[in-house]
Order: sequence, then structure tokens, then C-alpha cells
Amino acid sequence: MPAKPAPIKKAAKPKEKPAEPEPAPAEPAPAEAPAEAPPAEAAPAEAAPPAEAAPAAEEAPAAAPEAPAEAPADAPAEAAPAAEEAAAPAAPEAPAEAAAPAAEEAAADAAPADAAAAPAEGEAPAPAEGEAPAEGEAAPAEPVEEVKAPTPPPPPEPTSEPLELGVEDVTDTTVIISWRPPATVGKDGLDGYTIEIAKEGTDDWKAANEELTISCRYVIKNQTTGDRLNIRVVAMNPGGRSPPAALPESVLVKEVGERPKIRLPRFLRQRYVKGVGDKINIVIPFVGKPAPAVSWTKDGEPLDTKRVNVRNSDRDSIFFIRQSERDDSGTYEMTVKVESFEDKASFILQICELPGPPASVKIADTWGFNVALEWTEPKDNGNTTITGYTIQKADQKTGDWYTVVEHYHRMNATISDLIMGNSYKFRVYAENKCGRSEEATCTKDAAKILKTGIDYKPPTYKEHDFSEAPKFTTEMPNRSTTVGYTAKLLCSVRGCPKPQIVWMKNQMIIGEDPKFRQINNQGIVSLEIRKPGSFDGGVYACRAKNALGEVTITCKLEVKQPVIVEKEK
Repeated sequence: MPAKPAPIKKAAKPKEKPAEPEPAPAEPAPAEAPAEAPPAEAAPAEAAPPAEAAPAAEEAPAAAPEAPAEAPADAPAEAAPAAEEAAAPAAPEAPAEAAAPAAEEAAADAAPADAAAAPAEGEAPAPAEGEAPAEGEAAPAEPVEEVKAPTPPPPPEPTSEPLELGVEDVTDTTVIISWRPPATVGKDGLDGYTIEIAKEGTDDWKAANEELTISCRYVIKNQTTGDRLNIRVVAMNPGGRSPPAALPESVLVKEVGERPKIRLPRFLRQRYVKGVGDKINIVIPFVGKPAPAVSWTKDGEPLDTKRVNVRNSDRDSIFFIRQSERDDSGTYEMTVKVESFEDKASFILQICELPGPPASVKIADTWGFNVALEWTEPKDNGNTTITGYTIQKADQKTGDWYTVVEHYHRMNATISDLIMGNSYKFRVYAENKCGRSEEATCTKDAAKILKTGIDYKPPTYKEHDFSEAPKFTTEMPNRSTTVGYTAKLLCSVRGCPKPQIVWMKNQMIIGEDPKFRQINNQGIVSLEIRKPGSFDGGVYACRAKNALGEVTITCKLEVKQPVIVEKEK
């Protein structure tokens, strides 16, 4: 027994200075390593003591730090041969007898080491606390933070139930229902609706529509008359079915009777006028249940199906004429009958065309520059009333026609402002709602405007007597002047014949004295005194005289001496 520790010490020498073998590449480890396979059992019986194999086992994971955290079950088995190769040189020094008991003690001592060296499931091996990694071993990797998985989206939710489910109409085989979309649809949207029906007193609900419908109105068809149906509507989306919206009471599949009623359009309540060749398409709606029987007549007789086409439905009747003619005019009556009830409506269709010309036109009278015309109504009024006439005239010299009057309502007219000496012809057109007649009726004879002799007598005028005695229209005021400064006397006179002007000084005629200048310009008379002296002062008079009379006007002229200052003297 004392000799047993010797081989252990010899085997431990390589641990102090172990050779640095090349680390074998580590295989990728799967996510989960089975814990039931201990690494010590994989070593063969001739292997060196487990205590010596432990460093090699620790070096193997340290040589591959990038390996995944989870290793497969055969990873310790691969590490065992590496431990055998490391302990092979020391094995010959120990005797064979001492190897077996030493192996048992080493296995007992290595058990806790193996337990410590074996990494936990999903973790990489790490050196013991307080120990530095062995020489040639890589440092342990830092722990990686665990990444949290994203929160899964909430599951889709169904919509709320449809709203305001009701019955629109019921026939003997169908039921028409309608509803409004759900108040809450959600972000998952709406795929459509399923309509389910069940007979009253049963819970056997069946889908009436094979595919989802998007419309909020549905016609449940092919039902048996007399059945009572419970009806409900379910909204569908990725979240599944919504709560059903059901009718409060069952629906009896039976035609509901209604009295017939024709709704005649407003434009047919008066005479309906169209032109020849026009297309006529009239739709007249009506109501009544069950589907009413519709019949048509024209003026009390059945319709001619070659001329008029009628197509009836459950709601209206279509009256169609492809190309109308005048013979299509008349009173059309429509009858709608349901059992013993019926309703009738009629309208008047009038097909018109252009009228013919007036029957005759004649010249009734001619006087001065005027012509009176008369005419009669046309024989063909175009199947409608005549609305007016158009009158035209033509001068026989040029032959060009000119319109005189349009839309004239009477059958006689007076044409005025004609040119004297010319001859005229006249023609008249008839008018109705379709337009003016294509032809006109012309007068047989021409109306000639005769020339009449005119004696010109010039008007007599009484000559005006412009004779007038002289008369001064302005006064001649007194004047004053200074010695050496020219003075001028003015006045105005009127008279016919032109009066003779005479100037006087102190009742003496001035005459042709060069000191005075006398001017008479269109009744404005003046006397200019050139550089008067002190002796030129006095009373001046102007006398106007003609064959009818004489008139005189006077004024006083004062001539002053200039004031001389003593210094100037």
C-alpha cells in the first residue's frame, strides 16, 4: 500500500510541463446534450488514471471556445483518447499490479472532478472559481444576453352582429331581406355575410347562399309557398362568425295582394306631339300584386303589333314605335288588372308633320304705297294646329324675295312702304309646331304702285319789317382826363336803315377836324380826342338820324391840369 502513490506522482509530472498538442477541431454541438452519458464511462480499461486525463478533458473544450453551448453525447468519448495519448509515456513506469488499485482510487478522486468539469446542459465548460485557465487554453467567452422572443399578435376577432335586419318584400317563392353593416368591424375587415334559414319550429339552420355575399340585400329564392321561415344573417371575417342578427318573427312565404295602380308620367297627361319619323319610347310604371295582367288598346281597338311594340314586366310597361307615322296618332289606353281589381290610364299621341301652303292668296286692294293681302287656311295642316304665317315680297325688276312679316297669326295683312312705279308679287307660307311649309302660295297678279302727279306750291311767307328809328342802347357817361392824355368817348346805337352819326362839341358839329377821330363799327360808335388841351373840355353830343327819326345823347368831358411839385419847379 505505501508504494501506490509513487506511480501517481510519476504520472503527474507531465501535468506541470505538458506538451502542447494541436487541439482537435471540435464538432458543432447540438442544442441539447444528453446528461445520461457520463464522459468517464467512454474511456477504455487500459486508460491512465482519470485524474491525469482531467486536464486533457479541460483543454479540449478550451481549445474551441467558439463551439456551441450544447455538445452531443459523444463529445466526452472523443476527449478520452486524447487523454490516453497524453498519459501514454508515463504508463510504462508503473508496475502492472499497482495499476489496478491505483486506477480505482483515481476513479474515485476523478468522479467529483468529472462532475465539476462536465458542463451543465446548454452551457460551455468553464474553469473552477479562482483558477486561471491552463496554459494553451483560451479564455472563457463572456455570457451572451438572452434575446426575448417577439410578442405574438393578438388573434383576430369577429365583428359585431349586422344591424336593422328587415324584410323588403315577400312573394310566393322568394323573400327579399336587407340589413346594415355591423357597428364594429375591426382591423381584420369583413369578408361577407352568410344568410341562414330554418323552418319554424326546427333548429335545422341552412345557408341560403353558397358563397359569401358583400351586398346588404339578398333574395332568398326557391322557397315553398306556405312555409314559415326563421331568417338570420351572420357576418364573417378572419376571426370567424359574428353574433347572428335574426328577424324577431318568422316570415310566411306567400304573395301579398296589392291593388293595381298605374303611375302615368306627367308629360303624358297632356297631348303628346311628335314628328313623323321620330322614335317613340314610353315607359309607364305600375304597382300591383300578384303580377298584374296588362293590356293596351288604341281608340278602343286592339293594337296593331306590326306598328307598335309593347313589353310588359312586373313593374312597368314599355310602349315602343320604331318609326312613327301619322296613322299612329290616336288615344292609347292601358289597363292593369289583378283578380277583380283594375286600373286604366290613357294618353293622346299626335304625330305631326310640316303643313301645306295656304289654299289661296289674293291682292285685295292697292292704294298709294300700300297693298292689302288676303289668304285662306292650308288644306293640310300637318295633323296639328297652324301657329302662324310668313309673308314675302318680290320686285319684278330684280325677282329677289324678301321676308316682310314672320309668325303672323291673322289671314290678312297690309304691306306698306312700297316704291312708286314698281310692281310687286307676294307669297305666303304656313307654319305649325314642326316648322314652315316647304312650299308657298303666290299671288296670281302683280300689284303696281302708280306714279301720281304732284304740283309743288311753295309756301308764302310774310316778310318781316326790320325798319326801326335810331335808338341808343347804352348811355355815354361823363369823363375826365388830363391835359396831354388821349381820351375816348363810346356809345352804341341801333336802327334800320343804318342811322347817320354826327358828333358835336358845345352844340357845334365837329366835322373833319383832324384832332378828332370818329369810328362807327356795327353800331358801336366812338370819338377819340387826341392829346386834349384845357380848351377841349365841354359838352359833347352824339346824334343818330335816319328816315324814321333822330336821337341825341350827351356827356361832359373835363380836362384837368397836371400837378407840378415845387422841387421839380
